Amino acid sequence: MGKHIITIGRQFGSNGREIGHRLAEKMNIPFYDKELLNETAKNSGLSENILKSLDERPSRSFLYSLVMDPYSYGFTSQGYQPNLNQQAFQATYDTIKKIADEGSCIFVGRCADYALRHNPDLIRLFIYAPLEARIKTVSERFGLTEEKAKAQIQKEDKGRATYYNYYTSKKWGSLDGYDLFVNSSLMDIDHTVDSIIDMLDKIEKFH
Repeated sequence: MGKHIITIGRQFGSNGREIGHRLAEKMNIPFYDKELLNETAKNSGLSENILKSLDERPSRSFLYSLVMDPYSYGFTSQGYQPNLNQQAFQATYDTIKKIADEGSCIFVGRCADYALRHNPDLIRLFIYAPLEARIKTVSERFGLTEEKAKAQIQKEDKGRATYYNYYTSKKWGSLDGYDLFVNSSLMDIDHTVDSIIDMLDKIEKFH
């Protein structure tokens, strides 16, 4: 098996993180989800707590900057300076590229597909599931009513889409943004992972 750089976009409640984690275990390659925040903090000097607070979600200051300044920059006496959101994104972006340069790995979210868009080994996955299935998953996982689970799904997906669309100038979940779409409700997680590995093996034969 050659080098594999895999990025995973995922709808909230689709089990995308768990699928990515098990995929990394079966392929015996590093996995980065929340782990990426620690690596970014070490590489950039930014606080891990700050990175967590801005992680894939638009803060009030971020949303304000979208309205007031589409480039999310602030003007100071030294000229244009990136705000904290931009600094955190750039630091994460640089860390993703550094890790990918070192070997095979799997990233979940955080616009990794955009950061690595020129990497010849990149395969971009998007994990989704019907809303009803995701409501059931989120309700059971967090002990929520179906109504609250649905509201949480809508909130999380909206935040991810806003963050992704802004920083990549692409549309989160669009057909032209990914190589493989996987409906995680069709099989259990282990069989879903096996099917992804089988597809990756087949793809590798054509490269």
